Amino acid sequence: MTDAESIDTAPTFSNADVDWDKFDSEIYFDNNYRELHHEDAQIIGVVADFFQRVAPGQWRPRAIDVGTGANLYPAMTMLPLASEIVLYERAFSNRAWLIEQLHSPAASWARFWLEIQGRRPEYRRISDPMDVLSRTAKVVKGDLFALEPGQYDMGTMFFVAESITSREDEFRRAIRRFVASLVPRAPFAAAFMRESSGYRVGDREFPACSVDEGDVGRCLADVAYIEEMQTVESHDLRDGYDGMIVVCGQRK
Repeated sequence: MTDAESIDTAPTFSNADVDWDKFDSEIYFDNNYRELHHEDAQIIGVVADFFQRVAPGQWRPRAIDVGTGANLYPAMTMLPLASEIVLYERAFSNRAWLIEQLHSPAASWARFWLEIQGRRPEYRRISDPMDVLSRTAKVVKGDLFALEPGQYDMGTMFFVAESITSREDEFRRAIRRFVASLVPRAPFAAAFMRESSGYRVGDREFPACSVDEGDVGRCLADVAYIEEMQTVESHDLRDGYDGMIVVCGQRK
């Protein structure tokens, strides 16, 4: 069988084909966020610098982190700027995990905060970030594809659009739904696994859409001003990907 035939006959999985309520949040957290990896430290630097640069001293009433899963650091990058942060999550298992983390956070988030805080004045004024997050954030059940337009003043979406489907049309629609949920000129940050072929959490396999910088840029071109895009070298966290992509910008 040729490579072309393999591609033509490869099964595709849409977001609706997956039982997301069975996602094992604890295993995913243990594999990815029980400690701070250098890839996330690099992404944090890009995002925190961007948010501090574009919105110093500006208070944004509503923020959203789309598809939070078992990852609190995207929401934490918005702490100095948002009076409310919606942790928008479809999976029941992830929502239950998030509620527990807001009440009793894992010790590793302190290390993530030190990286986020750095020498950035906007972040250094927060002395107890997990307390601020517990009072600021609320966990909301929601489907990415059902996001309403023009609702939020800033946003993040990390490792979601390319990790919930193997269909390119759904990947593109996910990005555009996220950006459309923001008000015009709202700052945002998004991150993607580069050329992902799928991933395993516990004993379950999950789909992915293989994308690169060109795919991300073309998808955002009509809806956002891209201010920064970086590729993060990474090969060791799991099999089946070739680095990460982080992009920061504003909704058109």
